[in-house]
Amino acid sequence: QMRGASLSISNNIAEGSGSNSKKEFIQFLNIAKRSCFENANMMILFEKREYIQNHVKQTILLKLEELCRMMSGFIKNLRT
Repeated sequence: QMRGASLSISNNIAEGSGSNSKKEFIQFLNIAKRSCFENANMMILFEKREYIQNHVKQTILLKLEELCRMMSGFIKNLRT
């Protein structure tokens, strides 16, 4: 499931970039953002189940947060 959620981020960005409209591209970017949140949730669960260490979780969460912020900024730019 983790692999699928991770691939969903890049796949939706790629698919959205081929959209015929800004509105459609924004929809794909929003799906990619939701996949970021899904990945973040899995990192929290993995750490609780001791599949990963806290510092690994924190590093990944920071990267996911940065990616979400970048997509939010891109969406805002597309809407103007």
